[in-house]
This record gives sequence, structure tokens and C-alpha cells, in this order.
Amino acid sequence: MVAGAVLAEGCAAYAAGRLAVAEAAFRAVADSAPDEAEALSNLGAVLNATQRHAEAEATCRAALARQPQFWAAWANLGTALHSQQRFGEALAAYATAVRQNPGAVNTWTNLGVALAEQGMVVQSLAAHEAAVSLAPQDPEVRANHALALLTAGDLARGFAENEWRWQVPGMLPHGVAGPCWQGDPPAGRTILVHDEGGFGDTLQFVRYVPLLAARGARVVLRVQPPLVRLLRRLPGPVAVLGRGEALPAYGLHCPMLSLPHCFATTLETVPAQVPYLPVDAAKAASWRARLAEAGPGLRVGLVWAGASRPGMPTAHAMDTRRSLPADALAPLAGIAGVRFVSLQKDQPLPAGFDMLDPMPHCADFDDTAAVVAALDLVISVDTSVAHLAGGLGRPVWLLSRYDMCWRWLHGRRDSPWYPGLRLYRQPAPGEWGPVLRDVAADLRSLAGCG
Repeated sequence: MVAGAVLAEGCAAYAAGRLAVAEAAFRAVADSAPDEAEALSNLGAVLNATQRHAEAEATCRAALARQPQFWAAWANLGTALHSQQRFGEALAAYATAVRQNPGAVNTWTNLGVALAEQGMVVQSLAAHEAAVSLAPQDPEVRANHALALLTAGDLARGFAENEWRWQVPGMLPHGVAGPCWQGDPPAGRTILVHDEGGFGDTLQFVRYVPLLAARGARVVLRVQPPLVRLLRRLPGPVAVLGRGEALPAYGLHCPMLSLPHCFATTLETVPAQVPYLPVDAAKAASWRARLAEAGPGLRVGLVWAGASRPGMPTAHAMDTRRSLPADALAPLAGIAGVRFVSLQKDQPLPAGFDMLDPMPHCADFDDTAAVVAALDLVISVDTSVAHLAGGLGRPVWLLSRYDMCWRWLHGRRDSPWYPGLRLYRQPAPGEWGPVLRDVAADLRSLAGCG
């Protein structure tokens, strides 16, 4: 009875987000009742929530040694494996969990994510649809289903389903009052389009703002301050403000990632005319002249790391997967006929490169855009500069982590969003070596020395 009461206290603390209290309770039960598989499984869930995934794996395996048919332990084991990028093993653990408990909604969702990361898109959609059938009003289930649809290229359904995102617990509210534009005729109306997500999201989806203005809307565009100078040159009646500035009167608003839904975007109707980002022509010409002084050859920009965001565990973990250490770029060093230009902020330059670094002269994206416009090619990890280059109509070679972002779609090396983009995906989690070898071979060929 005592163990049962402490276990219940731990469950209540876990549900309330008091993870330290929950961990202490589950450890106390596990110590006093070593055969109590539920306490070990629940402890595994706490360890996963506090980013101690290897320890969570060991704890869940101990639970399963005591009770092999305990579905929750299999589900928690799947999360521990998934977080260690052992996607195939995670898939097997999740699949075992849902076989033992077909009503496990969140595990169906996790299984769907793992299947997508293994390239099993049809099976992934089936898993997400099973979760939706069990919990059709669960916003997190619906938002994950949206990402599966988008990854599969079903943009119309995916962007419609993505409207559930604002109801997901923990999603930061956009803080904008008033009715939301739903895609009805906008002529004569003032519509506030406001940023959400990161710089890359704004740069990708701001392409819709001139289209909205062309339909007769007066657009107020609120974006992150480092993008203001760049986007103030967008065509049409568009007033651009930085986040935090006082807003003028408006009738409707629209979050940035709702624009594709409001425009009923499909793969065939993605507005992919580039360039759609405006650049300061004089600054671009100045950089073109400065780069020419470095001598002949292809001018290639490099970005090898994103923003680390250590205070945001999930985002930090994703950045760890998408970024690569500077020394991993070694296969690119010394390629004849190539002049490298750093587009990387706040990182030391890689050793062994004769690389121009204009970034100390770049205060914001307007300055960076002028540099990018003077380049022949940008090679970048999946971060905002890739979207900047794509929106400027420059060729982009994107270095993608194995569990790539939904926006690059499954099974493609090109992108409907950016006609000049070529995708290089890791063949397995963490394996940058094959990616850089392929890029080096293609770069030699492009430079005429392959």
C-alpha cells in the first residue's frame, strides 16, 4: 500500500511537471519494491523528460526484464532510443508498444515520426491516422499528423492540419488580437501578417506577402528586427515593422505559417518564382567587386552551424544534429578554382581554409543578403542563410541531417520552394563524412577540376 501511494504521488507530480519530485518518488518505489516495473518505466519517462536518455534506456530495459509485456516501458524505451538517434531500434520499440496496447495514442504518434525518419512515409501516415482516429481533438496529435502530411508532399491537407498548432500545450501564443484571415478575398482590407518560428520560416513564407498585396490588401508585416531592413523593399503596399514596435490599426491578422493554407498551396502551386527577396543593389555590387579582388574562381559561401539555443532542450538537440564541427569541412579545403566565403556568425573559421570572412561587416540580414547576392553558390546546413540564398535566387547546396525537416519532403534532392536548391542528406544519423565527400566531388566538377 505504501509503495502504491508513493507511486501515485509520483504520477501526480509528473503530470504537474514537478519532475524532481516525480523522480524521487519513482526511485523510492523502485528501491523498496525492486520488481515494480511500473515505477521503473515511469522513472524512464522522467529521465527522458530531463534529457538523460541513456539512463532512461537502462531503466526501461530493467522494467521490461521484470515485465516483458509492459507496453508503457516499451513506449518509454522507444523515446530513449529515438532521442539517441537510434531510429530503427526506436521504431521496433514503439511498434511493440502499440501491438500490446493499440489505444496508446501518443505512442502511435511517436511510431509515425520514427517511420518517417526511416523513409517509410506510407506507414508513417497510417500510424498518425491511427492516432487521429483515437484522439481527433488532441492538438498535438493533429499537429504531428500535419508534419507527416507535409513530409509526404500533401501540402493542402498538411497546411490545413497545421492550423491545430496554436492549440498545442506549450506553444507560444502569437499574442495578436482580432479575427484571423482565412483566405477569403482580401481586397481593400488591412491584414497584419506576423512572424512565427525562426528567421528561416519568415524568409521562406514571406514570399506570400507580395501576392497578398497584389490581391488588393494593405499589408502590415511584423517580423524579427534583423529582417526589417531587408523586407522593407518588398513590392506593393507593405508596411514593415519589427517585433515590439507599436502596430497600426488592422482588420485581420495572419500568422506567417498560415499563409500557405490561406493560399491553398499544393506542390503544383508553390509560388517559387525567385528571386522574391529584395537586395540592396549597390551593396551587392560593392561586395561583388571586393570578392573579385580575391582572384578568379567560384565564389562559394559556407555555413556549417545553426543557432545552438542551449536554453531550449528540444531546439538545442535538433541544432546538435543539424550542425557540423568546422573540421568536418576538411574535404572541401583546397579545391582548385574555388574561393570560399564565410557566411557563419559567431563561430571560428575552420582550419586549413583560405576563406574571406565578411560577417563582421554584416549587422543584419540586409547586409548578409548583399554578400550572398555576390556569390556563385551557397553551401549551408539547414538554417536561415539557406532560405536567404534560396529566396535571392542563388544556388544552394543544403547539408541535411538524417531526420530532415518536413519542408524538404521525402525522397527528393530538389525543392519546390527553391528551384536552385540541391539536397545532400546524411545516409545515417550523425554521418557527415559521406555528405561532405559527395559535396566535394560535385564542387570539383562545378569548378571544372573534377
